[in-house]
Amino acid sequence: MKALVLAGGKGTRLRPITHTIPKQLVPIANKPILHYVMDQLKEAGINDVGVIIAPETGRQIKESLNENPWKHHFTFILQEKPLGLAHTVKISRRYLGESSFIMYLGDNLIGESICSFVNIFLEEKPDALILLKKVDNPSSFGVAVIDTYGKVKKLIEKPQKPPSNLALVGVYIFTPIIHEIINILKPSWRGEYEITDAIQGLLEKGKNVTAKILQSWWLDTGKKDDLLEANTIVLDEFLKTDIKGKIGENTRISGRVKIEETVRVENSTIKGPVIIGKNTYIESSYIGPYTSIGNNVKIIDSVIQNSVILDFAEIKKIDRLEDSLIGRYAKLQKKESSFRAYRVSIGDYSEIEF
Repeated sequence: MKALVLAGGKGTRLRPITHTIPKQLVPIANKPILHYVMDQLKEAGINDVGVIIAPETGRQIKESLNENPWKHHFTFILQEKPLGLAHTVKISRRYLGESSFIMYLGDNLIGESICSFVNIFLEEKPDALILLKKVDNPSSFGVAVIDTYGKVKKLIEKPQKPPSNLALVGVYIFTPIIHEIINILKPSWRGEYEITDAIQGLLEKGKNVTAKILQSWWLDTGKKDDLLEANTIVLDEFLKTDIKGKIGENTRISGRVKIEETVRVENSTIKGPVIIGKNTYIESSYIGPYTSIGNNVKIIDSVIQNSVILDFAEIKKIDRLEDSLIGRYAKLQKKESSFRAYRVSIGDYSEIEF
């Protein structure tokens, strides 16, 4: 089995941060989202990985995967224009050959291993296997109708009156039969080749499409609030205490906190779960729960919680910063005397004085 990981697109919903960083490389708990996907594929024993890249961000995606601790065999496939998920399969035909493959959206995170789903696919041999998740707002997603045996009866893309609350998760497994459908697929009203239409085409040809309902969490990290929620969940479930940096005598640390080597913390309070990257300096500050701080960050006289701070950012004299996403080399500083709380999302190299 091969993998096809989608790491293209423009990430417009996550701007301004994605003006300079592909959305798949925005860090969750100081680790790029895309790397969590690669961890999943490695655990499932899948080594041949095709990666869909865009002209604007392809170089960054390649550089991010250069070290390749997973020992994957990467094939990079350029999608000139974002013409839909099914289009990525079409342009990957030569790479995929006659292999079954797992298609994984590179900005999606799920809370359980894909190993069991891969094993079910190999044992039961359906023509396709899709993952579903019960959601509160099904009209925002592709929705599936299934029978009592888990067989898919119908798919509808973002219906106004949803027939179920089962949304399609961004992980699919296909046999090569999907290529026959995609070859004759017509663009949707959006001008894109929809993967939901391709799966519906399988159903109309009488093919066996099986669904499994995800019992754990699923997050599409395409928006700031979704990304912060993902950061919260990953810190909650996976972070372990590991303090390597230099901690001053007047600093208090509680909860699960990971502090990398060459970090200095002086006269501060850190309440986990919190992760702090290498070469970061924190002085006279409070770092509250669900905060991820990258490498080479400087924080002085500030209060921060439930936020993601990227590498080389500087934050000074900020009374309260929460629910925020701060880009690389960004600078925040307060000069006025009144107390204020801030909730911001700023891109790389931005400078704000309050």
